[in-house]
Amino acid sequence: MKYTFAIHTLGCKVNTYESDAISQSLKERGFEEVNFSERADIYIINTCTVTNIADKKSRQMLHRARKQNPDAIVAAAGCYVDAAMKNESMRQLLSDRTVDIFAANKDKSELLRMIEERLSERDGEGMELFDKDLSCRETAGETSEHGGLHSLSGHTRAFIKIQDGCNQFCSYCIIPYVRGRIRSRDEEDVIREARSLSENGISELVLSGIHLSSYGRDRRDRDESAFPLIELIRKLSLIEGIKRIRLGSLEPRLITEDFARELSSIEKLCPSFHLALQSGSDTVLRRMNRHYTTEEYAESCRLIRKYFQDPSITTDMIVGFPQETEEEFLETLGFAERIGFYEANIFKYSRRAGTVADRMEGQVPEQLKSERSERLIELCEKLSEDYRRSFLGKELEMLCEERKTIDGEEYVTGYTREYVRCLAKTPEFERNRLIRGTAEKILREAGTGEYILLG
Repeated sequence: MKYTFAIHTLGCKVNTYESDAISQSLKERGFEEVNFSERADIYIINTCTVTNIADKKSRQMLHRARKQNPDAIVAAAGCYVDAAMKNESMRQLLSDRTVDIFAANKDKSELLRMIEERLSERDGEGMELFDKDLSCRETAGETSEHGGLHSLSGHTRAFIKIQDGCNQFCSYCIIPYVRGRIRSRDEEDVIREARSLSENGISELVLSGIHLSSYGRDRRDRDESAFPLIELIRKLSLIEGIKRIRLGSLEPRLITEDFARELSSIEKLCPSFHLALQSGSDTVLRRMNRHYTTEEYAESCRLIRKYFQDPSITTDMIVGFPQETEEEFLETLGFAERIGFYEANIFKYSRRAGTVADRMEGQVPEQLKSERSERLIELCEKLSEDYRRSFLGKELEMLCEERKTIDGEEYVTGYTREYVRCLAKTPEFERNRLIRGTAEKILREAGTGEYILLG
């Protein structure tokens, strides 16, 4: 019997990486992956708990899986499971008969074994199907999920998790409690995985982590480099077949003059930076326990623009944080316009039990959060359009990813080094091919957004 499985991933890029690793292990073991909307023998929901909405979506997807196949094995994995184990008000998840398997973050590497044991107990077939020895490897005292990724069929880009955990303890955030303290993967383990991905058709790497900027800080006794993240990027850039390297979210304080200068010397590194701002008001930043000021953040952006040509700077911002006044919100609006973000993820503050902010007085009404969110989104959409239009008439480089039909016209689509979506008309489609062209105009597709047309 060949079992089918489906995975639905919520939350961050680290979750995406971990889901890919779980999928790879299951397929190597003989399982067949199907779309989550289809009937499957096993459903895995890789959950998120960063907001109340994320909690709700996690529960919804678990119940959807059970509804699609009442006889399936349903597994809940990740941060929502961790939070439920530690929070009395969420503990009903653990007694929910919808779910058969619970895997906290530290247990994700054991998920394959849990599924096999459950199937063996249920079906009594001795699991003869699974005859390969695919035991997990240990990396520097920490399990490397399923031995790392080595292929992603049909993809040009792959996420590589190089770090886990966070020591920041921002007053609104539950993630340090569910992901634990910072832990860096061995450099050689990351390089080995990247080399394998390159050999299997991946040409672009995205380095990801829960707090990427802390990479190597827990290993200073073994790494004398002032910038262990930069040293890792340099070594990855030497891998044949890797054409581009991107970074996940960075801490603004990491961007010093020396760091920016060193980073800019790596040709394959893309000028695309995500610096989480959260608020453009210094008083709100202090209540959030963020460890920088708006001027320090602005200086980081200035340095990026000094050493990289036309870089994209993206961010996250929270509106309606406890005690946020109209004046503080206006400071955020003004600061966002001053920086000129390419894209911004706007979140309405969500109370998380167990965090400092949850116990703060002056919680902002939901209606006011929504109004402020709409105003900030409107501004950031204009800033995004301004950034894309700034490329018109300039030559851009696109990495070809797939074919697309818009208004009856055939195009090849992909992203520039700045992570701007592009279209080009070319007679032949070749995934991973780099093409150059002049940005001619903006094309819009309903429900999808904007592209730059290259000529």
